[in-house]
Amino acid sequence: MRTLLPEPVRRTAAWCVVFLLVAGVVAVGIWLCIVFKTAVTPVLLALLGTALLRPLYRRLVAAKVNASLAAGLTCVAVVAVVGGAVYIVVAALVDSGPQIITSLRTAGRSITDYFGAAGTSLDDLAANAKELLGKFGSTAASGVITGISVVGTMIATAVLALLLIFFFLRDSGRALAALHSFAPGGSGHTLEAMARRAFRAVEGFMRGTTLIAFIDAVCITVGLLVLDVPGAIGLGALVFVGAYIPYLGAFISGAVAVLVALADRGFVIALWALGVVLAVQVLEGQVLQPMIQSRTVQMHPAIVLLAITAGASVAGILGMLLAVPLTAAAFGVISELRIHYGGAAPPSPPASSPARS
Repeated sequence: MRTLLPEPVRRTAAWCVVFLLVAGVVAVGIWLCIVFKTAVTPVLLALLGTALLRPLYRRLVAAKVNASLAAGLTCVAVVAVVGGAVYIVVAALVDSGPQIITSLRTAGRSITDYFGAAGTSLDDLAANAKELLGKFGSTAASGVITGISVVGTMIATAVLALLLIFFFLRDSGRALAALHSFAPGGSGHTLEAMARRAFRAVEGFMRGTTLIAFIDAVCITVGLLVLDVPGAIGLGALVFVGAYIPYLGAFISGAVAVLVALADRGFVIALWALGVVLAVQVLEGQVLQPMIQSRTVQMHPAIVLLAITAGASVAGILGMLLAVPLTAAAFGVISELRIHYGGAAPPSPPASSPARS
């Protein structure tokens, strides 16, 4: 019996059906994550923390430390490190915050005086803001209450994520055993390989991003100190935090540094600060990224930008933070599927270390 459609059209239609099914599954998954975000967010943050802390846990276990004790010590270490880092960042921002805000106001006033029209200066905007605040005081009060609620939610999320990090570190072996027991047929080894590949991608992203953020912050802080830009330590802290959001975080923190230099040190020093920021970004893009992350997170910059945009549209700043590691994990799963079902050859071992028999 002759078919009504030629073979290329039928093949295209089949691929369209597959694409629609995959898109539908992904859309439903994202919708479920949004609905249950209170539970999903700590899990995702715990996975990122586990990927970053697992090398320390492995060293403790290798030193014959009990698994529960090793996981507990790792969580204590992360609390100490994160708490110390938050204290340093907050202290630096508190000390240099007034200087930075004053500098930004001065820079904004200069820009509006040069480009703005009458009635659009910062003073006019401030007066209008005070008038609106007087009219909508109850709204402002409700906003404060909402802010307190958000802070409480963030603290609860952080505590839950820390507890999950403890269990993820200690019970990873049990999780793999459960995966094998629930996997249908003989797909347990394939699912384990996919999970390991996705976790390695996230692990590489977290380690690489932390190292790159530290190097960026140190280089920019030293450059701003040499240029005698006020609030250099706080600006460096902003650079470190912003580095976890690729491209956009570095752009915002660098722009703030240049504006502060423009307001307090003049146009020439602002140009030098811009040169320092651009030099560090070139160092990151041309040297650090290829050396540190290219072996673990192999994604084109356009894919990274699209992932950040999609993450921001779904979950705001948190989505921007999680977009790249989740995309890296998805690419790892796809690579493993290609190896198992697409006929792609697995990566060969290096010449210096022959494969075991």
